[in-house]
Amino acid sequence: MTRIRFGVKTTPMRVGYDDILRVWEEIDGIPEIEDAWLWDHLMPINGPADGAILEGWTLLAALAARTRRLELGLLVTSNRIREPAVLGKIASTVDAISGGRLIMGLGVGGTRQPPNTGGIPGPNPAEAEYTAYGLPLVSPAEGLRRLAETITILEKMWTEPEFDFHGRHYTLLGNHNEPKPARRPPLLIGGWGDRTLRLVAEYADLWNIPGPPHNGLDFITDRIRVLDEHCAAISRDPADIIRSVQLIVDYDNPAGTRSTILELADAGITHVVLSLRAPYPIAVGAWLSEQIITPIREQAPAV
Repeated sequence: MTRIRFGVKTTPMRVGYDDILRVWEEIDGIPEIEDAWLWDHLMPINGPADGAILEGWTLLAALAARTRRLELGLLVTSNRIREPAVLGKIASTVDAISGGRLIMGLGVGGTRQPPNTGGIPGPNPAEAEYTAYGLPLVSPAEGLRRLAETITILEKMWTEPEFDFHGRHYTLLGNHNEPKPARRPPLLIGGWGDRTLRLVAEYADLWNIPGPPHNGLDFITDRIRVLDEHCAAISRDPADIIRSVQLIVDYDNPAGTRSTILELADAGITHVVLSLRAPYPIAVGAWLSEQIITPIREQAPAV
């Protein structure tokens, strides 16, 4: 087994800034936790629609200013909410605030889906959110094309002094982006469809997929196989891509969480983001270290 890197995700839904800040400031001092994550929704995706939500990139900037060590990002940024160059400027600013700790998490975002498909039973959860904020849903194919163009635009913003871009969906003339990020932010792409995994193989440094209970081990193993096939088709070493899973922590059953992580590691996962449900326990970072991370590494030191 390859050593697993651990991160923490605090979903900013029905929880206040002070509670999220408390967790991030604590885990910033826990070396076993290497990165921290938010999400990118504008309304709750379950439960009452009037629940409180904090906007992801604004919140990330605030947390970047209050931490010193953690790498950080959104898991994942919706490519449908912000124009690519505007997103690139926002991300560059957060990278400057953080001193070069940004990981650029990206996903297709909301797309039109027939009912009861795509592994999500019932109505498309993006419809109410995107309608409420005046955001159009596009087809999955268009969403993927737009994501590919965004990736190209971000790369140019972070490496070229000035450029034009003429794509199918986006056009830029005379783009300047200063300051550049302190490093080229690693690119994380989230998703599991075959066409998304092709983009992962072509562009990503990290790939993330929701783990149990959303996706079982067999499904994740199958998606790893597909990713490896895409890498082989373009002669890319699949070991270059960090395989990442989000896993909801069960505060009442840390042994179960540990067992799942060991199974994921055996399947080839090398990065686990421990997703915390609110309300967050006091000293939850120390609890994660003592109840999840340290026992795993004592049981399987390579992990």
